[in-house]
Amino acid sequence: MPSRVVAGRGVDLFPRNVRLFLSSAKFARCGGPKGTPGATVCPAIVLMSPDPDTKIVRPIMRQDWRDVSFLHWRVDPTVVRGVIPPQLEPDLFDGTGWVGLVPFGIENLSTPKGPQIPWVSQFPETNVRTYVVDGAGRRGVWFLSLDAARWPAVIGARAGFGLPYYWAWMSVRRRGDVVRYASRRLTPHGGRCRLTIGIGDPLTHPSELEIFLTARFRLFAEWRRRLFMTEISHQRWPLRAASVLELNENLVEKAGITWMRGAPLVHFAAGVDVIVAPPKPL
Repeated sequence: MPSRVVAGRGVDLFPRNVRLFLSSAKFARCGGPKGTPGATVCPAIVLMSPDPDTKIVRPIMRQDWRDVSFLHWRVDPTVVRGVIPPQLEPDLFDGTGWVGLVPFGIENLSTPKGPQIPWVSQFPETNVRTYVVDGAGRRGVWFLSLDAARWPAVIGARAGFGLPYYWAWMSVRRRGDVVRYASRRLTPHGGRCRLTIGIGDPLTHPSELEIFLTARFRLFAEWRRRLFMTEISHQRWPLRAASVLELNENLVEKAGITWMRGAPLVHFAAGVDVIVAPPKPL
């Protein structure tokens, strides 16, 4: 059902003093029959880290992500299995799948050495996502939908990366420690999102769960019935605690996730500077 929260707060179910960089392999399960989440543990899984696990030598794009909010809900692993391709497996934390709603602003979008283009290089975006592992144990993001406020970006991302972008009217407005996001797809019966976030204290020692949900340096997409992987790189997220002051959205439901467990876990980051590698076929 559509999410509707007023003055809610995400609850971190794990203690802050949990030791980082444990072997996160136990959280990503693979190798069982398709449709049955995790009969065995995949031994080759890439360990979670707040830093990228590969170096991008020849990026094709750079962009800055600003005023990023992360809302995450627990979902049953079978739900994740139903919205991702058979070549990928749900990436689970403590046996649970996750779906995220992530709104932010993009700035300074360009090729590595090219100039920025006025209007096209700066716009809001909101994505709905879940987390997956490929057959080589590489963890990444599977986007269920992405809304962007610039139609050239929508067309380019659909054509060049096979990503499910939608053109939308959008805004991101920050005043002090309050950020307001608004989005409405420019199609009949399109999705919508109205979200207000209250920013809290910095998280100097993010928990393993917080790293699991935010430190994602790889995305997978399907284009012309073939799976592709794109790697990204940026500095560590400057995460802060956050709370939902208002939420009225149906993007998650329209992306195929109709039931989430409990209130969202909420985080905020002022931003990171990103470089993007060329897509690679799997």
